[in-house]
Amino acid sequence: MQDIRSQLRFLPLSAQKVRLVIDMVRGKDAVEALETLRFVQKRAALPVRKLLASAVSNAEENFGISRDDLYVATIFADEAPTRRWRRFGARGRFKPILRRTSHVTVVLRERGA
Repeated sequence: MQDIRSQLRFLPLSAQKVRLVIDMVRGKDAVEALETLRFVQKRAALPVRKLLASAVSNAEENFGISRDDLYVATIFADEAPTRRWRRFGARGRFKPILRRTSHVTVVLRERGA
């Protein structure tokens, strides 16, 4: 049994928002997870769905594993570098704006026969 691993790096969404989406698909079959993500009304759902679809197609093309035998073993979102911006406020002060990014990693495994 081997792990099929895919990464999405520097996604311009905070890891906290991405975790709300990836918690829905953890442990599910790969096909079921893709269908679930199709109907999630969150901005993070599309990039996570693309990542999962990429991992499934990599498993089919590179390892010859059927997509029906795959499940999401682990999926997690880590914080990536934060860009700091300045917005100038009243009385000569400035208000910092944090543009957060995240790294998403998915690991697919083949179901034991």
